[in-house]
Amino acid sequence: MCALGFIISLPIALLIASTSQANELKPFTTDGCSLWIDGTPEKPNLWRHCCVAHDLDYWKGGSEEARKESDERIQACVKAAQGPGMANYIYNNVRWGGSPYWMNHYRWGYGWDYFDGLWPRGYKVPTAEEQAQIDQAMPAALQVIADDAIKHPANVATEKGGAGDN
Repeated sequence: MCALGFIISLPIALLIASTSQANELKPFTTDGCSLWIDGTPEKPNLWRHCCVAHDLDYWKGGSEEARKESDERIQACVKAAQGPGMANYIYNNVRWGGSPYWMNHYRWGYGWDYFDGLWPRGYKVPTAEEQAQIDQAMPAALQVIADDAIKHPANVATEKGGAGDN
C-alpha cells in the first residue's frame, strides 16, 4: 500500500513543484508589424514604430485592460501616420490575433512562457518578481527599439517607389 501511495503522490508533488517555479522573461524582440506591412510602398517603414512600441507592450503582457489600451495606442499611432483606414484594419487584427490564448510568437505576453504552470498565462498582471524581471530587461529592450528605429527609419522614401527594407 505504501508503494501505491508513493506512486500516486510523486506525480502530484512534481506537478506542484513545476507550477510554483517562476516564469522567466525572454529578451525583447520585435518584427515590426507581425505578419503585416510596416508602411506604404513609397515609405515602407511609415508606421513600423507604432508596431514596435506595441510589441513592447505585448512582450510584457498584463491585464486585459492594459492590452485594450495598447491596441488603442497602436490604432492612434497608425492613424496619425497613415490615416483611419489602415489604423482600423490593424486595430481589428491585433484585437483578434493578439489574444494571449493563441499559441503564437506575437500574442499578448509573448515574453513569458505560454504556460504559467498548468494553464495558459492569459491576462496576468506581473507579480512583483516578474515586474522586477521586466524592469531589469527594459534597458536592453529600449536599445532594441532604438536600433530598430535606425535600421528602419519611418520617413525615408525608397527610390522610385520600390519595395523597402522590410
